[in-house]
Amino acid sequence: MSQLVVLGSVNADHVLQVPSFPRPGETLLGRNYQVIPGGKGANQAVAAARLGADVCFIASVGDDTFGQNMLDRFRADGIDISKLHVQLQTPTGIAMIQVADSGENSICLSAEANDALTEELVNLNIETITQADTLLLQLETPMDGVRRAVQAAHAAGTQVVLNPAPAQALDDQLLACVDIITPNETEAEVLTGVSVTDDLSAQLAANVLHEKGIDCVLITLGAKGVWLSMKGDAVVSELIAGFRVQALDTTAAGDTFNAGLVTAMLEGKTIDEAIRFAHAAAAISVTRFGAQTSIPERSEVDAFIDAS
Repeated sequence: MSQLVVLGSVNADHVLQVPSFPRPGETLLGRNYQVIPGGKGANQAVAAARLGADVCFIASVGDDTFGQNMLDRFRADGIDISKLHVQLQTPTGIAMIQVADSGENSICLSAEANDALTEELVNLNIETITQADTLLLQLETPMDGVRRAVQAAHAAGTQVVLNPAPAQALDDQLLACVDIITPNETEAEVLTGVSVTDDLSAQLAANVLHEKGIDCVLITLGAKGVWLSMKGDAVVSELIAGFRVQALDTTAAGDTFNAGLVTAMLEGKTIDEAIRFAHAAAAISVTRFGAQTSIPERSEVDAFIDAS
């Protein structure tokens, strides 16, 4: 069985570069339109595989040309797709992405085949989840499926790593089953009610999540790095800075970070070492355009760290 199971979305990313994000009623001239493989689940599965993890991907795609092409791409990256389900007469998920010249992005989603990743479908894959070392998942697929996977993994002793994106409120019963959570500032505020603006507020948000039963909280702070808070006999926290690079496109940077984190931890690295490795992978990704087209190979990340 695979060490790492990723459960999540697959999308066709329709990407357009724009000088800035348009205001309501404004029309801007874009450029460099592309259709690129994406979806948070797929991005994380691909990144983990390229970084060296043994990955099984549980997902749902359409029977359209893009979905079929994605199956071939996953195989080429060495991902176990035996639990990837094809939905008949259904398109693969769609993301409409604008990338501003600043490197920031704006994304609108249509779930399509991703909506089939329900509790019923997850139940078909419970053995795969419970026999894995780690389950990594996000929130672009139906919540009943997410909840079932998290609860089954927790009961079996499989480590649960939740990237709570896109931002939405989650109940305490689900959060109590999570071992590691990786929200950004917006997601942390939605989960805790604490506006994260500095180290102090980041720790206040982390404390709320600790109280809900999560021992390891990583609040990603963009270019500033990650606020790490670990709850044991006492709470230990620190800011772990990232690498400074010139960002071209931040699409999939968070997904690459999450994949790098779990890959490094599965290799036995300490949490600090794993975060540094994840920072390096994400730093490389933001210097490239697109989602899976930006994700580096393991050799590139190792070389980047050695040169830093």
